[in-house]
Amino acid sequence: MKSIAYVGVDAHLSTLSVCLLVIGSNDPVLQTKLLNSRNAVKKFFAKLACKYDLRVCYEASSCGYVLQRWLAEMQIDCIVIAPSLVAKKPGDRIKTDRRDAALLARELRSGNLTAVRIPTPEEEADRTLVRLRGSLCRDTVKSKNQVLKFLVSRGHYYREPVSSKPVGKKSVKPSHWTQKHWVWLEALEFIGSDSIVWEQMLGILKEKIARLKTMDKHISELAQTDRYRVAVGYICCLRGIATLSAMVLLTEIGDFARFGKARQLMAYLGLVSSEDSSGDSRRQGAITKAGNTRCRHVLVEAAWKYKSKPETSTLLRKRRDGQPEDIVAHAAKAQQRLHAKFWTVANKDLCKAAVAVARELAGFVWALMTGNCVSSSEKRAALAAA
Repeated sequence: MKSIAYVGVDAHLSTLSVCLLVIGSNDPVLQTKLLNSRNAVKKFFAKLACKYDLRVCYEASSCGYVLQRWLAEMQIDCIVIAPSLVAKKPGDRIKTDRRDAALLARELRSGNLTAVRIPTPEEEADRTLVRLRGSLCRDTVKSKNQVLKFLVSRGHYYREPVSSKPVGKKSVKPSHWTQKHWVWLEALEFIGSDSIVWEQMLGILKEKIARLKTMDKHISELAQTDRYRVAVGYICCLRGIATLSAMVLLTEIGDFARFGKARQLMAYLGLVSSEDSSGDSRRQGAITKAGNTRCRHVLVEAAWKYKSKPETSTLLRKRRDGQPEDIVAHAAKAQQRLHAKFWTVANKDLCKAAVAVARELAGFVWALMTGNCVSSSEKRAALAAA
């Protein structure tokens, strides 16, 4: 029978630093560096697999899951681990690829590493599509701000038409990027080099907006495929979550069943309180923010919708049409509970209230995706309240 060997790999774009450890020895049996290519990896690990029963790990990075899939084709056990959860000595100030690979091998042998979920190639492609839309949205906002700052530097300030009068003593802030605002932008004229700058700025902004609309169309079409249609329909029953937000949650989290409890999902998304307790003292701080930033952003944005009193808008009613009764009842219960939660915490701080609601909203999403919805009595009460 082959002896078990633990392999830590420090992966980079062009090279892989490899360290191999066996049970009963603290000294590496092998430490080397090889080319990060399919042929080199398969040739190297095929030789090791003839002698050892391999257990391989490397940190999640921009290199993706390519190495894991190469080794999976060879039926070699390989996990991708969360870099933020690797234990490191505070006093160790020397960092090299060889040391990192050796650390991973030792931690893998000790069983101290936390593996991340490996998405399928299709899931990874869908997630990349949704992430690209997020990047394009941020670029569009950046271009809009650039346009407004250029206009301010040239003394152009947009003001609402005369018909839009201030209410009382409070002045109404002009609404940018409305149809009237675009008409005003199109009518502006500059001379000299400024005319070229303005033409290019406005053209780039229009192009980004057009690309953003195209991305929204692609994601909406993806949401209607068999892989996502049912799950998107369930999540969209919740107030504040539409198709794009639902797709972010589904593509980033993937399999909700891997979380045994709702609180595990909340912790995964970094929405639980940090803690620094010792002895008889217990100190809790702000949320950990240790999880998926994109999902956390979507949930916090949706949480602000629960500031308003519970009601079923036309869009929300349309999203709930045709959905199972228990799903709608669960969403109605969430609407009542989260509104009450918001104003219970809001006496302290509105932002804290939004985060608290986002945390519980994650729990309601988990229940929808895992089938842990409301009971029959709760269903009738929620539907009556809605």
